[in-house]
Amino acid sequence: MGRMAGKVAFLTGAGAGIAKATALAFAREGAKVGLAEIKPELGRAAEKAVREAGGEAYFVETDVTQDGAVKRAIDSVAARFGKLDVLVNCAGGSLQEDVPVHKMDLDIWERTVALNLRHPFLCCRHGIPHLLAAGGGSIINFGSWLGQLGCEKPAYAACKGGIVAFTRTIAAQYMANGIRANAIAPGTIRTERSLARWENKDMLLADSPSPDVRARLAVRKTYPFSVGESEDIAAIAVFLASDESRMITGCVVPADGGRSACFKLMVPEQ
Repeated sequence: MGRMAGKVAFLTGAGAGIAKATALAFAREGAKVGLAEIKPELGRAAEKAVREAGGEAYFVETDVTQDGAVKRAIDSVAARFGKLDVLVNCAGGSLQEDVPVHKMDLDIWERTVALNLRHPFLCCRHGIPHLLAAGGGSIINFGSWLGQLGCEKPAYAACKGGIVAFTRTIAAQYMANGIRANAIAPGTIRTERSLARWENKDMLLADSPSPDVRARLAVRKTYPFSVGESEDIAAIAVFLASDESRMITGCVVPADGGRSACFKLMVPEQ
């Protein structure tokens, strides 16, 4: 009997990285998983991977920044599996154009907010009614260690800082209904996206890497427990989604290898 046997989970950004690893971990622990992903090829591949691992999965092509799309996706997963117990809002990310405030294009700010803050709001807006109907459940939002500190990406940091307040508010508002809400704040994780961005050979071999790249590469070398893997974060998500964490709500887990607790963030000169 798995730690999540009988539970139904909905995950965003489920086609790759942390969310895909979490979907696989949930399935191994007995959960049925709904996979929201904007790229069909990634969503179908994740659905296949879960089924090959012996789990039940249902992929729904979803733009998580659009209200109607989120509602349709969540409602379809709940209808497919009969209920919803766990909501994992994992989709997100920063943009290379997220530069100092006085240089930032308004569109970059709005795109970053839509993906990283509007998206979890929409998922909670449409997911919470299903959790209420199920008698309670667990919400897991994804922040970032960069939401706890000042950094070189103001739009992304603002959104991830907002996730903390949003998560604690959800926890306070719905604890009487048996709904728990917690956030995970990862550090640098070796996902496909981060590998493409920070370990590109041309970038690393450049004669004069940008200040932003130099700062990031320097930061990676200072992790006390090294850079993490997607499976490290998935294990935390399993705990927060399972009944083992029934006494935990309104918390932020700093899954950053000790980085935010031990070292000063390096911000490049502007």
